[in-house]
Amino acid sequence: MSALHVENKTETEEKKQSASEIAKTEISKCTNVESSRKRKHDAEEDVTVASTSVPSDLTMSGSTKKYKDATDINRVIDNTTLVADHYNSLEEKDLSQRNQSRIVYMRNFNNWIKSMLINEYIGKIRQGKSFGASLRVLDMCCGKGGDLLKWKKANISHLICADIAQVSLEQCQQRYNDILNKNKDRGSKDRGFAPIFTAEFITADCTKVRLREKFADPSMQLDFVSCQFAFHYSFESLSQAECMLQNASESLKPGGYFVGTIPDAYDLVSRWQKCDGNKFGNDVYSVEFISEDKTKPALFGEKYNFHLDGVVDCPEFLVYLPTLCKLALKHGLELVAFERFEEFYKRFKDEGRSLLGNMQALETYPPYHESPLLGDSERDYHHAIEYMQNLPANHRKIGTLSQSEWEVTSLYAVFSFRKMKTIWNSEGKPEYVKF
Repeated sequence: MSALHVENKTETEEKKQSASEIAKTEISKCTNVESSRKRKHDAEEDVTVASTSVPSDLTMSGSTKKYKDATDINRVIDNTTLVADHYNSLEEKDLSQRNQSRIVYMRNFNNWIKSMLINEYIGKIRQGKSFGASLRVLDMCCGKGGDLLKWKKANISHLICADIAQVSLEQCQQRYNDILNKNKDRGSKDRGFAPIFTAEFITADCTKVRLREKFADPSMQLDFVSCQFAFHYSFESLSQAECMLQNASESLKPGGYFVGTIPDAYDLVSRWQKCDGNKFGNDVYSVEFISEDKTKPALFGEKYNFHLDGVVDCPEFLVYLPTLCKLALKHGLELVAFERFEEFYKRFKDEGRSLLGNMQALETYPPYHESPLLGDSERDYHHAIEYMQNLPANHRKIGTLSQSEWEVTSLYAVFSFRKMKTIWNSEGKPEYVKF
């Protein structure tokens, strides 16, 4: 498995630029691109032929884990509580503390992925709007508000934040208030300074509660829905996945987008099948599947425990892409794209080059004296050494992720769905038509 690289600089450029300003980027993919593209093509075919009724393979029989007794049922009920308790218990850290994390570069890289994804589809929405038109967004599973500045930069008009973890949501609201107050202070000095978006905050399990009923204005039509690193929690059961997709879809305007980031089930299962036992990982992450059957994972309720150093330690569920596409189509959401992080990075590396540097999304190799390597120098940078051997002698530094970090982030993919046109049949039920 290879890792991520940035093209290096000459000695003169090194003196002029810091590690956070590394320029051109190049990636060595850790999976076969053609197989990934084939998976995407197969998923798109599933969307094309699917009807808006629930397909036969999405019925509860045989597609969800069966629980033998009341103890097992309680375990199912407790999963959402475990997730909420975990995120509520995470300590709020300032920038200096976050920068001391072993996986700070990976987290920054993931943040860059989110930024580019949001920018891409907000841009598509803007193309169909007049200048100054309102843009309303739902951030499902918003957490502590890590994307608030992205929404500010996107110049949206209204944001709805929803999350199951009340403490996290309170911290999100406090972050918003801090941005709001800072914006007001700047605005008082500069009358031309644009006001920040309005916002509302909803504490709710997005997999079990109809969010629209909790909106300040339930009739509100949205342009954009985002769910970052959280949608997979909904695949605990068919009903939860349905609820999540209904929340994403029913308030979206035709032509609006639902985007997010999830683990790639194909890669997770592949690693699971190749390992001895049910657990795999490295020094920064681990995945342990609960089921003993590696040959036929369930469509819903295929549970694994995911641990990521200082960030995540709770149960998650596999999201099988064709199943997701069929369910989404039932709610009028058509698949636009499904890309592994390395594929998405390759597509946006030039456009997002300066942002990569500004966000410090890659680690400098070899390191500067004041910035020692965060990974294991003997084990985590062989890919960087090999990459540099094929570069001109006057190139001294590259940007990369440690092997351990890359093994984690390469598990993930971005997805995007577009809300189809809605027509109403003679029975008063919605039917969906492609643009």
